[in-house]
Amino acid sequence: MFIAPPFAAAETATFVSMPEEMTLAVELDADIERGKKLFALCATCHYEDGLGKADGSFPSIAGQHKSVVIKQMADFRAGNRDNPTMIPFSDAATIGGAQALADVAAYIASLPANPEPGQGSGENLDTGAALFKEHCVLCHADYATGSADFAFPRLQSQHYAYLNRQMQWIRDGHRRNPNPEMKRRLSLMNDAQIDAIADYISRIKLD
Repeated sequence: MFIAPPFAAAETATFVSMPEEMTLAVELDADIERGKKLFALCATCHYEDGLGKADGSFPSIAGQHKSVVIKQMADFRAGNRDNPTMIPFSDAATIGGAQALADVAAYIASLPANPEPGQGSGENLDTGAALFKEHCVLCHADYATGSADFAFPRLQSQHYAYLNRQMQWIRDGHRRNPNPEMKRRLSLMNDAQIDAIADYISRIKLD
């Protein structure tokens, strides 16, 4: 089993402005039982356990921070992310308003994280570890657990192929909602380096 080394996390991070709907949703008290019922819509693609698909076509969302789920849903609704598959499921007319976002996000956060995400070739883990330490720890923490307070995603337990694709899309400008600092750092990397980071992150295990 590949275990990540205990890198020192940075003490500061850049906060990203959020859609107004998210600002409201994160402050609401969530009803997890109602969220469980709403999650039936999400399970269509992410499955009942929220673990998505190992090939990365659908991400693992189980155990993701409530604030992160709310932000991504709000970004889909605001047009900051392009994903035709998600549009009918994230639309307010389908799932509901800010309270619904809070409820379903709380339920997703309560699900056990993916113990066996899809992984890459494993050929460049040393490179991935070095790049992760240099560029990613600042916001995503030592073990890629992210930050609920800053809505920085938990990457640990995510599928390699999904991580790889999203990092390339952020670098290449296909996503309009990333942290500007993340986009800047990814712009310094080629495909092989991004692949190495994604593979490394997909293998991080918590103690």
